[in-house]
Amino acid sequence: MQNIENIEVANVFHRYPEDIRLKLLYLRQLIFEVASETENIDQLEETLKWGEPSYLVKGGSTVRLGWKVSNPSQYAMYFHCKTRLIEMFKMYYSDVFTFSGNRAITFNVDDTVPVEPLKHCIALSLTYHHIKQLSGLET
Repeated sequence: MQNIENIEVANVFHRYPEDIRLKLLYLRQLIFEVASETENIDQLEETLKWGEPSYLVKGGSTVRLGWKVSNPSQYAMYFHCKTRLIEMFKMYYSDVFTFSGNRAITFNVDDTVPVEPLKHCIALSLTYHHIKQLSGLET
């Protein structure tokens, strides 16, 4: 697993309950895998946005990971709500994922993460600005 170099990000992961931390670290690992496997991605930046671990690349749209105390058995992968990414994900995977509005794919702690569909969604987000004109995703 990729080391967390940003101390602020590491501290956020450390504050999550252990079961949630492990789930979110797994999603983080998938993001790094997708970034390394995808053409035109030179460098993945790990930072905090809205106090949550966030991942961005030049030419892509931010992917953010989160968990809320108010809903302790659920965690999420968030996408920029002003894009049409969730709309696209629903076209492909409405029967695979649970969505929260136009901003997130949500998981319950007992869910099995559908790896290949999720990696596809991550790739679409990380390459969003390169693909949006080709796919009719312009807003």
